[in-house]
Amino acid sequence: MLIDVMKSFPFSSSSFLKATFFLLFPVNVLILTAQEPIIKGATAIALRGKPKYTHTFTHFDYVNPDAPKGGSLTQASIGTFDNFHRYALRGNCANGYEYFYDTLLKSSLDEISSYYPLIAEKFDYAADYSFITFYINPNAKDHGGQPITAEDVVFSFNTFMTKGVPQFRSYYAGITVTTLDMHTVRFDIPLPEGADKGDKEKMLGLCSSPIFPKRFWEGKDFSEPLIEPPLGTGAYRVADYQMGQYVIIERVRDYWATDLPVNKGQFNFDTIRYDYYRDETVSLEAFKAGEYDFRSEASAVNWATKYTGKNFDNGLIKKETISHEIPQAMQAFTFNIQRPIFADRRVRWALNYFFDFEWMNKNLFYGQYKRTRSYFQNTEYMADGLPAPDELAILEPIRRQIPPQVFTTEYQLPATDGTGYIRAQAREALSLLADAGWELKGGKLLNKTDGGQFAFELLIYSPDSERIAIPFQRNLAKYGIDMRIRMIDTSQFINRLRSRDFDMIARGSPLNAYPSADMAIVWHSAYIDSTWNTPGVTDPAIDYLIERIMENQEDESVLLSLGRAVDRVLMWNFYVIPQWHISEFRLAYINKFARPAIRPKYDIGLDTWWVR
Repeated sequence: MLIDVMKSFPFSSSSFLKATFFLLFPVNVLILTAQEPIIKGATAIALRGKPKYTHTFTHFDYVNPDAPKGGSLTQASIGTFDNFHRYALRGNCANGYEYFYDTLLKSSLDEISSYYPLIAEKFDYAADYSFITFYINPNAKDHGGQPITAEDVVFSFNTFMTKGVPQFRSYYAGITVTTLDMHTVRFDIPLPEGADKGDKEKMLGLCSSPIFPKRFWEGKDFSEPLIEPPLGTGAYRVADYQMGQYVIIERVRDYWATDLPVNKGQFNFDTIRYDYYRDETVSLEAFKAGEYDFRSEASAVNWATKYTGKNFDNGLIKKETISHEIPQAMQAFTFNIQRPIFADRRVRWALNYFFDFEWMNKNLFYGQYKRTRSYFQNTEYMADGLPAPDELAILEPIRRQIPPQVFTTEYQLPATDGTGYIRAQAREALSLLADAGWELKGGKLLNKTDGGQFAFELLIYSPDSERIAIPFQRNLAKYGIDMRIRMIDTSQFINRLRSRDFDMIARGSPLNAYPSADMAIVWHSAYIDSTWNTPGVTDPAIDYLIERIMENQEDESVLLSLGRAVDRVLMWNFYVIPQWHISEFRLAYINKFARPAIRPKYDIGLDTWWVR
């Protein structure tokens, strides 16, 4: 979701339907008017291609529709929380917030960006994406038993536009929302100047925005943290909490949408509890002692060495690795290119040579990882080799604004032999640094102009990040570069991220399953204030490519070339030091759960599990 700026989402919204429009399902009727064709009574829509599920579907394929309700799930969180409002402009929200509010439509987990009825039971939309009208299910109710109405939808959108995060206001600028009757609401979306068709992705972003009860939020400052549990519209609500220590959410027993096709077989636990721990080390030991139920392990060394003990031996805890082919996000150390020390691309390029992934993978990660080398990792949009003719046609207008290597050299990350000796790589790095105005003197890398040492701070919040940063720090120190590692708590980390108060940060980019308009929030200069634009990029050439992506969402062949082209340009600008990825889920859990025979293609599907 566009408004969710801190938590990762499984996939960013994607592209448009190709070429002409079609009857989504038999119940849909294409109405031709004097103004534009209107798709009436739609019950599903996809950004690309056709939705998988027909209007007669009763549940998603990856659920057990007869899964029993009951029992509890306890999970761990790291750090603390001080409020219950995810969309406040400050503070640290409690986990579980994603269950508090429903949306007009809901996406499935075995497709990329297909949507089906939730609060809205059907919808009409213009074939040029200039408006969408939602018909609210008359049975829809908030947690207090009051109807969810068009007024709640209008209030939610307008509140985000006036009090929400800045990128929401920028992205949806010009859109107006109108109540047609108690259960009908229409969004009007202005077409870009000179265009005969609008942005379908923007239109569908409205489908997945949370709906808040007006009667609860009216009169409150939406931009400020909320210290009381909210009145919600979703499957769970807050049952108990101790601020900063734990929060328990409970299944809403009279939840009106329990048996809707998009929810059938899901939300099976009566309660979900989140216990907060100060760090991952303490959290893991608590899990091994049986203090919480489920853990998805991110650390290779933990997985290889620490998932042992009596509770594994006696079968209380089950350990499991599940392979998948899910596209991977860019995990990385990210430069703040607004800092003078990292403004020069050659400097950023040089520092990549000091990051010895091969040694780390061998000695720290038990060979479990592969190096990430693309912003479209594990997809067909990954750039490979040199640009093809169709990519060259895209890149030619910006040839003088992008790195020349885009046209001449296949992008490859620096690689070592894994022994820990990086002299050859260091020579390349020092050559780049010399060209950028730095020289090695007396064991220190000094600026040729003012004599200052090359020094910067890496901002982290996790001991695991520190563990992988130390070998990098050691390599830099050998060649006179002073990298200070600063570990702070999660609240400070978020605040400094929001204000871009860092030199380098342990944070990458959100996943790109394919080139979508959502990439604007990360890379386009119009969204420089977005917390997702971590490097602080304001580049006309990248703006040009992102705008072309936004304009060509319906042309699959052009989008393929655009994705590869923008991947090349981003990688050759060295905004990050890429880290690694793994195409497996590493799971451990108390042996009390059952799950459906089919896993959703793009998720582990924990909401479909149940207690045996």
